[in-house]
Amino acid sequence: MSDLEHPRTIDFSTFIFSLGSAALIHLGVTANPMNNKIEKNLEEAKQNIDLLSLLQEKTKGNLTTDEEKLIHNLLHSLRMRYVEETQKS
Repeated sequence: MSDLEHPRTIDFSTFIFSLGSAALIHLGVTANPMNNKIEKNLEEAKQNIDLLSLLQEKTKGNLTTDEEKLIHNLLHSLRMRYVEETQKS
């Protein structure tokens, strides 16, 4: 059966991974899955990173230990990559 008939369950971790993936695409680390091209857009990457940071702040105290680690580690990695990319430009 197709994904439309049985959509995947979206949980917090899936949502966070989705935002992280978008940031990686905008950082030029991963190809855009729609056209398989590398498309760097640091402004969009920063927006995704800021959104993840906002979610981390607003969900503090409501996450499992694994979810807290996930968002913390992802944000750290994305921020470091963002700094690297801005220094190249």
